[in-house]
Amino acid sequence: MPKLNLINPVGRRSGLLMSRISKFAPLGLAYVAALTPQHWRVEILDENFDTETFSEADLVGITAFTSNINRVYDIARNYRERGIPVVLGGIHASMIPDEALQHVDTVVVGEAEHAWPQVIKDFEAGRLQRIYHGSHVDMTNYRVRPRRDLLHKDYIWQSVQTSRGCPFNCNFCSVTRYLGKTYRKRDAEDVLDELSAIEGRYIAFVDDNLIGHGAEDRARAEKIFKGMIAGRMNKRWWMQTSINAGEDEALIRLAAASGCMFVFIGLETMDPDILRKMRKGINLKLGVENYRHIVRRFQRHGIAVLGAFILGNDYESLSYYRKFARFLSSSPIDIFQLTLLTPLPGTDLMRQLQEENRILFKDYPKDWDRYRFSYMVHRPEGVTPDEIYAGNNYIKKQLYSFPFYQIRLLRTLIRLKNLPNFYVAYKLNEAFKKGWKNAHYFGKY
Repeated sequence: MPKLNLINPVGRRSGLLMSRISKFAPLGLAYVAALTPQHWRVEILDENFDTETFSEADLVGITAFTSNINRVYDIARNYRERGIPVVLGGIHASMIPDEALQHVDTVVVGEAEHAWPQVIKDFEAGRLQRIYHGSHVDMTNYRVRPRRDLLHKDYIWQSVQTSRGCPFNCNFCSVTRYLGKTYRKRDAEDVLDELSAIEGRYIAFVDDNLIGHGAEDRARAEKIFKGMIAGRMNKRWWMQTSINAGEDEALIRLAAASGCMFVFIGLETMDPDILRKMRKGINLKLGVENYRHIVRRFQRHGIAVLGAFILGNDYESLSYYRKFARFLSSSPIDIFQLTLLTPLPGTDLMRQLQEENRILFKDYPKDWDRYRFSYMVHRPEGVTPDEIYAGNNYIKKQLYSFPFYQIRLLRTLIRLKNLPNFYVAYKLNEAFKKGWKNAHYFGKY
């Protein structure tokens, strides 16, 4: 029986990987395992927990983001030196396959479902190709179930994906290029069937946007929430969604009744001009001045809000950071994610900064280690990287200092009126605080 090792690499145990509540199972590998013929023995080796990822195998498959790609190349080197072929997939390899092919035997570009069976067939026939292209999957008729039995048991959240693709095409995001502009979604009945079979209580919907973008998408989300309620699934869950989901209070009420604990929303900035440069049209349409009302609408139903923001844009300043700190401190947002603007491969932002010769770290692949949202890897205009690090520290000190941090948590408890949801919000706040204190710039500014 041939053996397949599927590996989830961890390049650096920092940031959210330092806390159990913010780690997520490698769902993509579980799907690849499900696509592998039954006469293969499959093992998922997960560096979030496993310390040994070099066990014997006939074939190795690895997925990777940009920030951990050098760990992937190290793993691949170890296996290839022993004559074991390595196949690499994921968003980084899909964006720059030519680089990846210098370090692995085979690259799968795009989605794996249509490509992986051919990879296995060619390997068994002794004719493994250098590159395979996976086309976009029709999610309407998608019936593949991930091999959850192979995932590590210490994950809190059971990951579920119900859709792929995003039409918004923000300039800093590569999702549209990787998964396409069309919002492809599974039928609500199929999603409910999968949810009912999951033994774990805690669910992470890893869609880029579970609610979607139009009336048909919202109707599907409504069916999922109503189905979870009618089926008495007793799940606790969270989702990513865009800010427009906050306009539909009836849908929010259903989400809460079905077990929604918190939502992740990309708010990005308080500056409309920066939103325009990001092409964040949906946020502009609703208006920064309405952020507070959107957040409070979720909170009225006991749902916490994780607001994601980006620093490191052109022409920021000390006065801007002071104003931003006041804006965040006075907002009702429960959990804050503040990252630094990072031009990833395949994004319009990367292409623009390369054309303007503003990339500071471009000794690839070595410098990919810095592309993890806590380094300034490009030269901003009108502000220095050191000033941005200092501004980032200044804002986070305001958010996590005594007694404001404790008051902020108390306000969340009062607003949510839901102890389990508050506890998750508290643990996520602690995870972000811990990640900040482990950052390379903490204590330097």
